[in-house]
Amino acid sequence: MASNCLLLSHQKTDLLWCSRGGSQAASELILDGSPVQPSSHVRDLGVQFDDDLLLKKHADQLTGRCYSQLRRIRSCRRAMMHESAKTVVNSLVVSKVDCCNSLLAACIQAQTDKLQRVLNCAARVILGGSKYDNVTPLIRDDLHWLRVPEHIMFKLCLLAYKALHGLAPVYIKSLCVPVSSSIARSLLRSASRGHLIVPCTRLEFSKRAFAFAGLTAWNSLPDIIRSTESINTFKRLLKSFLFSVSYPGLSFSVTACYTSSLC
Repeated sequence: MASNCLLLSHQKTDLLWCSRGGSQAASELILDGSPVQPSSHVRDLGVQFDDDLLLKKHADQLTGRCYSQLRRIRSCRRAMMHESAKTVVNSLVVSKVDCCNSLLAACIQAQTDKLQRVLNCAARVILGGSKYDNVTPLIRDDLHWLRVPEHIMFKLCLLAYKALHGLAPVYIKSLCVPVSSSIARSLLRSASRGHLIVPCTRLEFSKRAFAFAGLTAWNSLPDIIRSTESINTFKRLLKSFLFSVSYPGLSFSVTACYTSSLC
């Protein structure tokens, strides 16, 4: 750090020991001759990481901020038109729920359920529903929002698409290795379908990494979506497909969506 004319601020430096089963190491870390005490959680790029990496504190703080914004919006909802209310909620609430939510991939359902309840409340604020109304038709038919798990999958698949088409950083691109590039697997059916090599893992915790969750999500897509050349067409087909996953009662035809996207 000294060679780059940088100075470590001990007041702003946090230390987080990540461990399994609650066996957290309590030892301090000596940096530049000064001890840094371990913390139970740290903040990085707006995300609160806890020592077990379950992101419980992040979900709690995020939902608290969103509910606070929704209460303020509800107090003046009658003075706004429908489109204005939708724009305000998208800017102040939905954007916060969407920010860095791919970190919750393969996380426990309790965390994603908290974010889903925020979206349910936001839909009621926009459309004027009461807390006893069924919110699914509001989100599905009027707002056309994906549910939180499918929204996370959308971001993972989009990142994989960008990596395969040279639109992502090199360190992300290096994780996306096609099955067809492996000589031992080149004759497999998955090689001709554009699948990616998913690394083996023994731990459930490891399945939350993009190297596993992102590539698994990509391999689960229909072939016609993976083979799309235009990123805008890919987004349109991907949302249509995930919309049918969010709401199983809806019928979905990839071929029909692809044909309409070309028109």
